[in-house]
Amino acid sequence: METTLLVLLIIDAIALITVVVLQSGKSAGLSGAITGGAEQLFGKQKARGMDAVLIKATTILGILFFILTITLGYVY
Repeated sequence: METTLLVLLIIDAIALITVVVLQSGKSAGLSGAITGGAEQLFGKQKARGMDAVLIKATTILGILFFILTITLGYVY
């Protein structure tokens, strides 16, 4: 059981790192350098497309990471 949890934790950690690296930054590109903080105040639109999928995947993988870590700590 411990080995299975450890393997799942490693796979989840690698997937979480990959999903976080694939996400684009809040001020990606030249438009972020020009507009600065004004984009955050006035551009409160929901993320669309691939960004929305990556945000949901990050949330799910993060929660799964904490659950696996706590469970593995309890088993040991």
